[in-house]
Amino acid sequence: MKAVLRTLRYRLVGGFRRKRSAYLSIVLLVGLVGGLSMAGVAGGRKTASSFTTYLASTKPSTIGVFSRYVDPALGFNTGYDARVQRSIGHLPLVSLATNGVIFDGNIDLNSVKGERHPHPRPGAAPPAILGSLDGLFTKMDVVTLVAGRPLNPRRLEEAMVTPQTAIDWGLQLGTVLRIPIYTDAQVLSPKSFKPYVFKVRIVGEFVMASSLIESDIGSLNADFLLLSPAITRVLAPKYATGTETFMSLTHGDADSKRVLSEVYHVIPAASHLGAQRTANFLPVAQSAITPEAVALGAFGVISGIAVLLIAGLLVARLLRDATTELSVLRSLGADRAMLFGDGLAGLLAAVAVGSVLAVLVAIALSPLTPLGPVRPVYPQRGVSFDWTVLGLGFVSLLVVLGLVTGYFARREARRVTLTRRIVSAPSESRWVRSAPMTSLPISVSSGLRFALESGRGRNAAPVRSALAGAVLAITVVVTTVTFGASLDHLVSQPRLYGWNWDYALLSSFTGAEDLPAHQVAVFLNHDSYVAAWSGANIANAKLDGLRTEVLVERPGAVVAPPLLSGHGLRATNELVLGPKTLRELHKKIGDTVTFKTGLTAPRQLTIVGTSTMPAIGQGTQMGDGAVVARSLFPPALLNIQSATLPGPNVVLVRIRAGVSRAAAYRSLEAIDVKINAIPAASGLAGSVIGVMRPAAIVNFRSMGTTPTLLASGLALGAVVALGLTLAASVRRRRRDLALLKALGFTQRQLTSAIAWQATANAVIGITVGIPLGILAGRVLWTSFAHSIDAVPEPAASITATALVGIGALVVANLVAVLPARSAARTSAALVLRAE
Repeated sequence: MKAVLRTLRYRLVGGFRRKRSAYLSIVLLVGLVGGLSMAGVAGGRKTASSFTTYLASTKPSTIGVFSRYVDPALGFNTGYDARVQRSIGHLPLVSLATNGVIFDGNIDLNSVKGERHPHPRPGAAPPAILGSLDGLFTKMDVVTLVAGRPLNPRRLEEAMVTPQTAIDWGLQLGTVLRIPIYTDAQVLSPKSFKPYVFKVRIVGEFVMASSLIESDIGSLNADFLLLSPAITRVLAPKYATGTETFMSLTHGDADSKRVLSEVYHVIPAASHLGAQRTANFLPVAQSAITPEAVALGAFGVISGIAVLLIAGLLVARLLRDATTELSVLRSLGADRAMLFGDGLAGLLAAVAVGSVLAVLVAIALSPLTPLGPVRPVYPQRGVSFDWTVLGLGFVSLLVVLGLVTGYFARREARRVTLTRRIVSAPSESRWVRSAPMTSLPISVSSGLRFALESGRGRNAAPVRSALAGAVLAITVVVTTVTFGASLDHLVSQPRLYGWNWDYALLSSFTGAEDLPAHQVAVFLNHDSYVAAWSGANIANAKLDGLRTEVLVERPGAVVAPPLLSGHGLRATNELVLGPKTLRELHKKIGDTVTFKTGLTAPRQLTIVGTSTMPAIGQGTQMGDGAVVARSLFPPALLNIQSATLPGPNVVLVRIRAGVSRAAAYRSLEAIDVKINAIPAASGLAGSVIGVMRPAAIVNFRSMGTTPTLLASGLALGAVVALGLTLAASVRRRRRDLALLKALGFTQRQLTSAIAWQATANAVIGITVGIPLGILAGRVLWTSFAHSIDAVPEPAASITATALVGIGALVVANLVAVLPARSAARTSAALVLRAE
């Protein structure tokens, strides 16, 4: 054994200079593409946990209650009472309590003529203007500064806004707003009063965890103006609309029910005002960022499989190249163990170094993640270490490629040590046999022979592995392109994520009010731009005890969410579910569920289909919710605001094909103006809105260029593999090239032959790899679309796929330049001396 190790060490050191390019190729391939794979998987995990990490950094409250609101019916004539807030803070299970003081109900920004006032987006709710005296936004539910500077708590005139507010109101840092505000007594009085006007200057922009990840419909409630504690302290006693108390509980959400009952015991009227739990918005946010985390992780897995296959083929080629040297060693008396170790030692070292480099590359790429809306506010920016992924990735590369190297090294050692070998003449392909009979130049036919004929003996070249590498490289790149094209198609086609119409009339307060049913029907039925429309309400119900937001329509509605399976709502005893809700209920199509509204007797409804639900309500996402019949609800539950002219919360409108969308929109706006002109419905028609995207779709658009960079890295790995294939082939064809040169081939003809070899490899890779890549991309996308409950409609970009094919041809010829120059400089005398 000592002799074997001594010999192997001598061979490794002595042959390193000659083989260093091969070893470097393995190191770079494993390091770069393997690192890309680890970065993808680690980035997916980091993205998946990004929101919970950010939320923890904001010191979130556990629960919030409206402890005060100006409403004489509830016994409240003022919106703020410090004694009430202190009593909540002293409850046994409350570790910390802070208060948010609300002023927007007492403010009319439009009453100050000639001054800046909000211009909310269509359908948006009125802006929220609030402040705190005791640490809300600084000690609990801490807001994150994204522009400007924090407000000075001791300055009366300083304020901050959310970025959406700055856009909607046309504000900039330094803008001064004059805000007119009325006292609680003035608001309750029917008399006309002159408001008190105070000034604030915008010094910064902030975001809150509760509104960081939202659907488009949710963002319509995202206008916030945050006042300083100094001005809040002055205004709160006389001008507060209400107070919301936020509590951090000793044992977290487990104490919520008990603490709520204690709060309602202290303030009985608070039970009528509602409560909110952090646990309620966390799942919604998490489900929105999960798809992009899964997509990033899937990219990492694809890259990992690619590096194992490509590196495995490269190792096999390099070991096959060393067959001649092993034969010489065998002639000098080397046994099988020494031959096995000779082929194994250097490659294992290269794999080990490459695996270490992969870990370093993954660490270097870690600042690119997390992706999505959390990235700008993520508290742990910079380099990160996911030791689980790094450790498993390192071990996987080392073990799998080590086993592959060992297998091929053993195979070559066994091949050399066989006492009798039958060497059969390789069969030529039909293309190679027919090439001399055509008018193709000799350099072309030689290049095709190099690409398609493996040769024999010392001239044997790894043709099959080279072609397999080309096919694999094209397949991986086209798979990535197809998946990306399908993602772009999903984002650009609203019907695939539930918005199966063109526009909607949304009542005020983002659908909380009613639109007058009769008047809406008259106006829309006489509009020449409207092809079809349906009115709908947003309500809540319990399905087998599961509280669910439902879309309420008439059976057979002509405009409804897109179906995934089964059929739409046809009868009052049927319902259509979102796939996620179906899974949560552990049901299937044809099963029944118990439907309860709280005011009517339970009903048994049959599940007749599944649908991709639109993000038209505050609680609906693509997979959540249900479509049920209007007759299941008593009028009181569909007219919760006691509208004089009751009707739908939202009207879904599909315009005629071929008409101008701009003209149709203007016509719908005119209808909205007419509805608002009806005295009994004044102010209830919020606006005409376009597509409302769910949070997941909004997040897909925020991923930026990182996926493109990662895909480019994978393509670079494929290019490196192709270049290494050509270089290996040229080394194995040195004798053939020398013979051609001796027979009169010029350097230009030799260069052309290698270029045609590269072209042939690329063409075969394109011919086989593009269809396989499209198929793999479609299968992956269909599975992904089902996981996010979107309509599974994969797409392939003809332009991008064509560019991949053209790029493969161009790149193949570019990477063939160095091997071609090496072939042209081959010395026929030196190579053929042994002949």
